Amino acid sequence: MARYHIETYGCTSNRGETQQIEQALREGGHHPADGPESADVAILNTCTVLEKTERNMLARARELDDGTPADLVVTGCMALAQGDEFREAGLDAEVLHWDDVPQYVLNGECPTVTPDTETVINGVVGILPIARGCMSDCSYCITKQATGRIESPAVDENVEKARALVHAGAKEIRITGQDTGVYGWDTNQGTSLLPELLDRICTEIDGEFRVRVGMANPKGLHGVREELAAVFAQHDELYNFIHAPVQSGSDDVLADMRRQHSVEEYLEVVAAFDDALDYWTLSTDFIVGFPTEDEADHEQSMELLRETSPEKINVTRFSKRPGTDAADMKGLGGQTKKDRSKAMSGLKMELTGAAYEEMVGQTSSVLLVEDGTEASLVGYDEAYRQVVIVDAEERGLEVGDVVDVEITSHSTVYAFGEPVERPVVAD
Repeated sequence: MARYHIETYGCTSNRGETQQIEQALREGGHHPADGPESADVAILNTCTVLEKTERNMLARARELDDGTPADLVVTGCMALAQGDEFREAGLDAEVLHWDDVPQYVLNGECPTVTPDTETVINGVVGILPIARGCMSDCSYCITKQATGRIESPAVDENVEKARALVHAGAKEIRITGQDTGVYGWDTNQGTSLLPELLDRICTEIDGEFRVRVGMANPKGLHGVREELAAVFAQHDELYNFIHAPVQSGSDDVLADMRRQHSVEEYLEVVAAFDDALDYWTLSTDFIVGFPTEDEADHEQSMELLRETSPEKINVTRFSKRPGTDAADMKGLGGQTKKDRSKAMSGLKMELTGAAYEEMVGQTSSVLLVEDGTEASLVGYDEAYRQVVIVDAEERGLEVGDVVDVEITSHSTVYAFGEPVERPVVAD
């Protein structure tokens, strides 16, 4: 678990992006540090409105780079528009889009939801940690040292927690854990109880709400893939979305990572959901530049990405974590990791953009869950794809509303939509 320090400059939009970054970091079990000198990672959210501002951003980046032990991440407007200036200044910093910051800090590790994580966010999003710990022993992951093996509360207990969130006003329940796919392995002889839990939440709890299932490693999903996909197909309350981090397209690298699953098992999970659902989102993660990854391994990852075409992809460059077995391996050169990351990130944007382009002209049911910039609101459709309604507040819409939306355009990683009137059904 990392301690983070974040600084934000510029407009309200930038401050909103910072809130989203911090929310994701807190959901992942990370905590704010007292200052950059005591942080594991420093995040600089930049502005580029004036030349003087740009000089100030570079100066502050140098101070954070030189004066603190923390890793430095630069994001925000100047990072996106003039990222080369930070690189040309010789800074040891990762220049990232806002959306990529949380995953970089998480470093491909399992999330660790902590007791002080907010239970209901924005009055509509309920966080439900269904278990603590995992059954994996990944060679690069430091999280397992803090969480240990899986400890699963009974299904009844988690159903009651979900019911309490709905009664508290939650319209969206986000099921979280280090690995939701192995929920129940410790109490159910190595078979996941996730399908039963989801089915009971959807059938036993009154109210209008949606459920998003958090990260589940392919190994845990594989044994219940057909049963789980059938539960998703049965219940409209479930977002048609799974986050199954494959991490590599090479079985050799997966073995060195000690990821437990094979590429074939991952493909079989994807196939089960393809068979059961017409419209769904596959989210996955790749770590590029693992110490034993050669060029052929990297190309296998690229090919797997092309073959499965996930709609959401997190790309993380490998970095060593203290106390892990992978930290003792001879690493690849920084330029190699950068080149592979750039190639995969480029393919990621092509695939994600194509998925959102296919949405244009379609109508979706969107649950609004958070404020956007100015008068806009942000929500998610049936497959948990992000949709922005630009003038939502002017239309009298509020966070928590469910609205039918025609997708009119997209910005590669999210769509824009216009509300449409629902037809009146005569008695």
